[in-house]
Amino acid sequence: MRPGNIAIIGGTGFSTLPPEIYAEEVSVETTAGTVSLLSVSNNYVEPYKLYFLPRHGRHHRLAPHQIDYRANVLALQKAGVAYAFATNAVGSLRRDLPPGTLIVLDDFIDFTRARPLTLFTRDGPWEHVDFTEPYSTFLRERIIAAASRMGVPVLTSGIYLCCDGPRYETPAEVRLFARMGADVVGMTGLPEAVLAREAGIAYAALAIVTNLAAGLSPAPVSHDTVTAVMQQQAPVVRELLICAAEETASYFS
Repeated sequence: MRPGNIAIIGGTGFSTLPPEIYAEEVSVETTAGTVSLLSVSNNYVEPYKLYFLPRHGRHHRLAPHQIDYRANVLALQKAGVAYAFATNAVGSLRRDLPPGTLIVLDDFIDFTRARPLTLFTRDGPWEHVDFTEPYSTFLRERIIAAASRMGVPVLTSGIYLCCDGPRYETPAEVRLFARMGADVVGMTGLPEAVLAREAGIAYAALAIVTNLAAGLSPAPVSHDTVTAVMQQQAPVVRELLICAAEETASYFS
C-alpha cells in the first residue's frame, strides 16, 4: 500500500455535493479528453487531497453507455489518486436484498459488450492484469470499518453483474444472471473497476439496492424510483464514504 490522494466516484442519485461541503472544480486534461473533478476543501484526509467525480457528469447528463470511463480514470490517475471509492445503484436479483440494502462488493461479472476493454493503447506496452481480487480488500475493509463506526448496516460481500444499458434487464436475463451467481445488476461498474486496476488505483464499490429487478418487482422498473431511492440514501452513503476515506488517510499517518 502507498499513500496518495483519494477519490469518491458518485453515480445515479449522487452526482452533487451539498452546499455545506465546499469543493472547487478542477479541469483535468487527459489523452482521452477533459474531465471535471471537484476538489473537496474540507480537511477530511489531510495531508492528502479528496476528489469527487460525478460519473455521469454534472446534472446526470450522460447515460451509462455514454460515460467516458477511460477519461475519468486517467483524470484520477493524473490527479494523483491512489484510492477510489465508487457507488453503484443496482437492481436486486434476490428478493432477500430489498431496496435500501448496502453491499460492499467483492466480485463482479462483466456482461458489457460495447465499452473499452483496457487503458492499454494499440502501440504501447500492455500486460495481462490479475483479477483474483476484483475489488481492493484494503478499501473494502475501510468501508466496513466506517460502517461499523457509524452503526450503518452493510453486507460485506456481493457479486455485481454489469450490463451496457441504458435499458433495464428483461425477466429472462434476470433469471439467467441469478443462476450465474450474481446478486445485483447495474450499468456503470465496468469497465471502471478494470481501468482503475490498470491505472494503479485501488478501487472498491458500494452497491445501493434501489429496486427489485424485472420479474421480481411487482411493478415496472422506473428510473424515477431508482433515483428517488438513491437520493434518499445519498446522505448516509456520502457520510459513509467520507468516513472510509478518513480511515484510509489515517492508515498512513
